[in-house]
Amino acid sequence: MNWLTNVVRPKIRNILRRETPENLWIKCPDSGQLVFYKDVEANQFVIPGSNYHMRMGAVARLKSIFDNETWFDVALPDVQADPLKFRDERKYVDRVRDARARTGLNDAVKVGYGKLEGAAVVVAVQDFDFMGGSLGMAAGEAIVRGLELALEKRSPFIVFAASGGARMQEGILSLMQMPRTTVAVQMLREAKLPYIVVLTNPTTGGVTASYAMLGDVQIAEPGALIGFAGARVIEQTIREKLPDGFQRAEYLKDHGMVDMVVHRHELRPTLARLCRLLTKSPAPESAMKPIAPVAPPAMIPPASEMVPAAPSV
Repeated sequence: MNWLTNVVRPKIRNILRRETPENLWIKCPDSGQLVFYKDVEANQFVIPGSNYHMRMGAVARLKSIFDNETWFDVALPDVQADPLKFRDERKYVDRVRDARARTGLNDAVKVGYGKLEGAAVVVAVQDFDFMGGSLGMAAGEAIVRGLELALEKRSPFIVFAASGGARMQEGILSLMQMPRTTVAVQMLREAKLPYIVVLTNPTTGGVTASYAMLGDVQIAEPGALIGFAGARVIEQTIREKLPDGFQRAEYLKDHGMVDMVVHRHELRPTLARLCRLLTKSPAPESAMKPIAPVAPPAMIPPASEMVPAAPSV
């Protein structure tokens, strides 16, 4: 007990107390280094000292990809909120409600349409903060709708995968999203349109077993955990010790499962080059040339399909 606790009245004590935001500092999971949150945010959520790639939210990811941080949100089909009336320790509807309030998203996948270095692209992002980025009916509908829009606009489709797998609260209905998304990817492939997958930390389970491993080009962020089952489950099944770095991005690249491992700072220009290469489009005439509007009138999808997203979002 100190003099402040013993002597100062509670009301005055509350005035003297400083409120510190919970996310003011970030601790690097790799090195244990404490870093100022604003510095990490300005560095695209990469720890400056260790180069550790933190998880990135859906909105921040879309801002980092699209020109002028501006895009159109794609309106996604509505699905039944709780088809199985599932309940464990809590009701499934309550879990979804809390996740929506915490993340500001309707579900785990957000789809945007805009320009990447002047070329129109459709981008889908899984947000791991929304129930572990789990694949349910809403997320499956979002991926399928994004692929359909890419077909309609004859543009590349880029997906950022981050998931713990299928959503158990929706049972077989969530597992059915695996073949549905696979069929939609095949439709894009038959149309000879680029499908690029960026595997982020972590990408596991049913997502890895479906659309996340079907890209024309497979890109991974450094250190990303990528696999189907967990390492402990595999060790117990095969009764062997797994090698160091197993299921990490660099290990998968060395063994042919991933085409390239790209630092987050180089991801945007790499994706732009791949889109130009796969669509046989010419490179921009000059890096100093002003960027055209995100969606010129001829390219804006119908109002029924799209909802404008504010640049500040």
